[in-house]
Amino acid sequence: MSSSLPPTAHSRESGNPADGTSGSPLSRGRAVNFDRVLRVALPIVVLLLGLSLWEAVVRIGNIPPYVLPDPALILRTLISDRALLFQSLLVTLLTTFEGFLLAAIGGVGLAVLFNQSRLVEYSLYPYAVILQVTPIVAIAPLLLIYLPQPLAVLACAWIVAFFPVLANTTLGLHSVDRNLADLFALYGASRGQILWNLKLPSALPYILGGLRIAGGLSLIGAVVAEIAAGSAGAGSGLAYRIAESGYRLNIPRMFAALLLLSVAGIVIFYLLSAINYLALRRWHESALEAER
Repeated sequence: MSSSLPPTAHSRESGNPADGTSGSPLSRGRAVNFDRVLRVALPIVVLLLGLSLWEAVVRIGNIPPYVLPDPALILRTLISDRALLFQSLLVTLLTTFEGFLLAAIGGVGLAVLFNQSRLVEYSLYPYAVILQVTPIVAIAPLLLIYLPQPLAVLACAWIVAFFPVLANTTLGLHSVDRNLADLFALYGASRGQILWNLKLPSALPYILGGLRIAGGLSLIGAVVAEIAAGSAGAGSGLAYRIAESGYRLNIPRMFAALLLLSVAGIVIFYLLSAINYLALRRWHESALEAER
């Protein structure tokens, strides 16, 4: 008579090769750590290879800097023009933050109003959709005509970031478990109590998802408006410096400013992702899955 373990016990102890699991907790921990190292190392390797290829193409082809500067020249320009570029970056980031904050407050507030009144939702939601689907490139020149330049840039950042917060929050508030809502009503909870104690906590993952999208979009809206303002000869943000450098054929500074914008967008995305994780890590399935 065989003394082998039952199949279920054996699979728990030795792991399943088909799904890549291992029977030892130490082995699983090593696999998770190796996966994390790959997530960081592979993009860095690809970046270094791309920069090396770029540098080689510029040097071998003897391409002038006003056509395509090499990465080393862009880095030197970033260092030499750091005072001007970082001051412009602060202007763009301030506009981005203000637009994001207005979009967060307005989007969540209007979504709550939609949830409490179907008449308000039916009356205003189509106009929110129209505002979203209209290209911001077409709206920005009009705003610059009727509004002061800083206010017009802020309005563009708000317009682009507003709808994702509104749509996600509205979806989250409408996705509450009906059984729980009926239970609250059965115990005599008011509409405000149901909203505060049930709907808003249940909609939190949707709200945070909308905010994470809105963070990057507010930066895009600010950049588009600054470029439009730069075409009119006004502005001081980082996108204005890009337009100004293009007019003057100062292509290394243009690339340096573009690099700062990219880094700013990445920082905004990961900062909001970290807030999303910290808010959901103890109870929501999406954050719990990331910890496994």
